[in-house]
Amino acid sequence: MNPKPILSVRNLSVTYPDNNGGLHVLDDISFEVRPREFVCFLGPSGSGKTTFLRVLARILQPTSGRVSFMYHHQPKIGMVFQQSNLMPWRTVMENIMLPLELEGAGQVRAQNKAREMIGLVGLKGFEDSLPRDLSGGMAQRVAIARALIHDPDLLLLDEPFASLDALTRERMWTELSNIWQAKQKTVVMVTHSINESLFLADRVMVLTKRPGKIKMDVEVDLPRPRTDDIRYTSHFGKLAKKLRSAIE
Repeated sequence: MNPKPILSVRNLSVTYPDNNGGLHVLDDISFEVRPREFVCFLGPSGSGKTTFLRVLARILQPTSGRVSFMYHHQPKIGMVFQQSNLMPWRTVMENIMLPLELEGAGQVRAQNKAREMIGLVGLKGFEDSLPRDLSGGMAQRVAIARALIHDPDLLLLDEPFASLDALTRERMWTELSNIWQAKQKTVVMVTHSINESLFLADRVMVLTKRPGKIKMDVEVDLPRPRTDDIRYTSHFGKLAKKLRSAIE
């Protein structure tokens, strides 16, 4: 028996006002996400992926439709952007502690939780480093740790590895997969990479070109935990071909 969904989106549409009748970005999107599910939205540039995440994060109000969180409390949301957006004057430890500081948590609790997150993302020994001394992959690990430190109900990822070189990006897929395996958070991620979506997700939803609609919803029935070798299996290739045909 499948658990009840914790996120429900119904008939979501977004139109940005302009001088030409409005820019229709998302059109009639409906789906559900279940607890601890990792869902990727895959689509070409300009399909409204980032707009969609901004709606889920409650940064942007939809033009029509609704987003419902099935919680008895106001859901906590963590978000990781394409750029790490770290505060350059704060150390790794201080950047990760920031959400708890904003919540008014005590210094000792914030530091202890930050140390736990630093261990989780593999940055032990870099607690006192400044962002300028980190590689791109390390900076994104700090951003992921910062998003997780306040134990969010939903983690949103906006192409977090898009700015990294190909080899670093692939290593980060394994890092993120291991972090998800350890924390079992509910995740919604947007990407334009077929391989990235298949390596990470339980389900991949394909968006059309603008205005973005859900064209395909694919279950990724690959075993977990996933290692790099899985990308070279025939089943991975079949799934990739199916997604590519939907995008093209």
